[in-house]
Amino acid sequence: MGSRVRSRHSPRGWRSPGSGRRNGSRRRNGSRRRNGSRRRNGSRRRNGSRRRNGSRRRKTTFEDGTGDFRRLPGVGPVRSVGRVIEVRNLSKRYGGTVAVDELSFAVRPGRVTGFLGPNGAGKSTTMRMMLDLDRPTAGRVLIGGRRYRDLPEPLRHVGALLDAGAVHGGRSARHHLLWLARSNRIPAARVREVLELTGLEGVAGRRAGGFSLGMSQRLGIAAALLGDPPVLLFDEPVNGLDPEGVLWIRRLMRGMAAEGRTVFVSSHLMGETALAADHLIVIGRGRLLADTTVPEFIEANSRSYVRIRTPQPERMRDVLAEAGIPVRQAADGALEAHGTEAAKVGELAAAGGLTVHEVGTRTASLEEAFMRLTGESVEYRAGGADR
Repeated sequence: MGSRVRSRHSPRGWRSPGSGRRNGSRRRNGSRRRNGSRRRNGSRRRNGSRRRNGSRRRKTTFEDGTGDFRRLPGVGPVRSVGRVIEVRNLSKRYGGTVAVDELSFAVRPGRVTGFLGPNGAGKSTTMRMMLDLDRPTAGRVLIGGRRYRDLPEPLRHVGALLDAGAVHGGRSARHHLLWLARSNRIPAARVREVLELTGLEGVAGRRAGGFSLGMSQRLGIAAALLGDPPVLLFDEPVNGLDPEGVLWIRRLMRGMAAEGRTVFVSSHLMGETALAADHLIVIGRGRLLADTTVPEFIEANSRSYVRIRTPQPERMRDVLAEAGIPVRQAADGALEAHGTEAAKVGELAAAGGLTVHEVGTRTASLEEAFMRLTGESVEYRAGGADR
């Protein structure tokens, strides 16, 4: 038997030295296989060219209607997967502990979707299952109709920041990103772009192990953006960032959403979420509590009140009580009247001859609305908090 050498192209890993299978050389019937050359029956297979029966490849359209091509610097067209994230009856149990309980929702493109819940609600577990880092007990997550594990070159379809510390400490920021780029067929020029975008170009040669928390967060965000993906998942992206960095990531997320990308972000900072997010997914004890816009969430889970400042608080309380208006005194001495309007309070004060320095309607914040909704879903409380 003739000598054989290893070949990564042969199914068994071997080829004969004279078989002529590389560099576009002819195959058994004289057809060529590479660079768009002809196959057995003369048909072409690449770049939408003809198949065996002469038909052309069809452009895939995913569940959310997308089927577009996007380009990265220096490479050919890249097909984008659909941009809708679908969570379907997702459950995760660890022994007798239920971390996620039949959770279902959809994250749609063109907006920033905030992912909120108390500590232990199942947010991180849910995001890990989205990326196939944890296997669900039941249910599934689809990104454009596919599981994450089935995505070709996933960095070019989904960018994620879950753990900014998951970087080899001995590598420089540039080498870390170059390694990710090479493993996903992303050109090196893109590394330079994301380093500039995240403000790390000046420290690109430094070892990641010496980075501060804020710099590590920026490196994690750079890695998520490396493939210019249409879907972005961020878990607590503002951790360690200074105020300028917080403003930068907010503008980045809103800009990405404005381009039609899907942006899904978890955060414990309610004030920042109120400024960055358009839509909210709120969970508690692994179950869905709310799936709504930010204004609708605040309106549904809070009560407006009239704030009153007066040098005669006791008399004002009596006047309001006689009118059947519930009132309480805030820590700063102001009065808070519920179930009424500022105009009504002003009329009562004028009729009673009372001096009023301030009267106005106040609406609860996102944090107040969140606490009102999730109060019973909090698993861990500080001592005395539940008294």
